Amino acid sequence: MSSSDRRAVVLSLLALGGCGFTPIYGPGGAAEGLRNQIAFDEPSDRLRFILVRQLEARLGVPSDPRYRLSASVRRGEERIAVTSEGVTNRFQLLGVVDYAVRDAGTERRLTSGTVRNFVSYSATRTTVATRAAENAAEERLMRILADQIVAELLATSPGWT
Repeated sequence: MSSSDRRAVVLSLLALGGCGFTPIYGPGGAAEGLRNQIAFDEPSDRLRFILVRQLEARLGVPSDPRYRLSASVRRGEERIAVTSEGVTNRFQLLGVVDYAVRDAGTERRLTSGTVRNFVSYSATRTTVATRAAENAAEERLMRILADQIVAELLATSPGWT
């Protein structure tokens, strides 16, 4: 790395520090204030279980939570590759999660939002293999949606923590 490249990096870091930039996972960052602080509603079905499991993996399991997150999950499915004989070879799963974070003590809503995404899976000639592919796709979809929720919480938490 040339000395002019190093100077550019150092000047960039100094400029970021001067504008109030704080690394989200650094000391005093937004992630530090949410780790092990959010309780999740008990999952009532498989999709919500996967969602909560991923949220807990990213945000931790609280012992004395300051916040409570509730979420409603909607899942749809579309046929996206249909042969001329009417056989579907590929499906697309659509997922939407509406979530709200509340203060655990007062139940006052602090933030809320909606995340959306989709995944696809291939259908095969056997029911068992197609169902296994669908289950794997649902798992991917819920992980993606949970990660989107975490990203939104981390981005907005300085305004409500």
